[in-house]
Amino acid sequence: MLNFFHIAKNTFTESIREPIFFILLITALVLIGHFPSMTLFVFGDQIKLVVDSSMATVLLFGLFVAVMSSSHTVTREMRNGTVLLLLSKPVYRGTFILAKIAGIIFTVVVFVFLCNVGSIISLYIAKDQFRMDMGAYYIYFGILIASCIFGMVMNFMYTRSFASYTTLGIWILLPIYGIVCLVFKEHPEILLQSYMYALILVFLSVSTMAAITVVFATRLDLVANLTVCSIIFFLGLVSSYLFLGDTGSTTLNFICRILYAILPNWQFFWLADALATHKEIPATYLVWSGIYVILYITLCTIWAVVVFQNKEIAKDTR
Repeated sequence: MLNFFHIAKNTFTESIREPIFFILLITALVLIGHFPSMTLFVFGDQIKLVVDSSMATVLLFGLFVAVMSSSHTVTREMRNGTVLLLLSKPVYRGTFILAKIAGIIFTVVVFVFLCNVGSIISLYIAKDQFRMDMGAYYIYFGILIASCIFGMVMNFMYTRSFASYTTLGIWILLPIYGIVCLVFKEHPEILLQSYMYALILVFLSVSTMAAITVVFATRLDLVANLTVCSIIFFLGLVSSYLFLGDTGSTTLNFICRILYAILPNWQFFWLADALATHKEIPATYLVWSGIYVILYITLCTIWAVVVFQNKEIAKDTR
């Protein structure tokens, strides 16, 4: 258990130290912060535009973070022989791959949480289609700039990781400002509880993708992993359309049903339309979606362990 904790912790630390993680995080937050400015060009749909754009950004960038993290911490370690060093100690292959999945999912948790907080603040910036809350806008980007300055100071004075300490600064300051907005600012015309549920569902979908990326990271390099996971992502978005129709053939219908069951259906986690029509998202839907994700991640974990058990690492056949 101690080995599992240390490997998971090191995986998380290495992931947030990667410059690509910081680039993806800061790019996503900047985009989310700028979405309210686009509401000046629409009439009556400013909240829908911010909600749809923010959730799509979190979902897409979360996919990239999951793939990059798994490739950097699994594929690269297998390539440079770090895995052999770990396996020479009392560390089983199953423990290694389970810890990697846990560390990458926790990395995704940090990324999606910060983006979700930014999405909530973005709603308060978009007051209506004719104006923005410029004070909230400047504070939001001031937090990002202050966090970058904090990271630069820590890097210059103590040679600490710029990416990880900038992320730490954002982790501390952004949620505080999000709470201030929730408590003291006028609420936007949206069901905040349902919006919170929708953001949690986005996190669940990205966590599922993180588990899938680790499975392919044991066999594929970065580009191939990103390609395969992107195909799975887009097929999952349209799986209901592709595989639930009647093809006229019993055999083909059976194959389509199997593919529908295997592929994760991302539409279960995309409730932007419900938010746009002001429909309340029940807590039971969140619970059932969570059970679905737990079962899917469990299956992916078993798959990853089985695949990694038979993986030859630098001619190591243990």
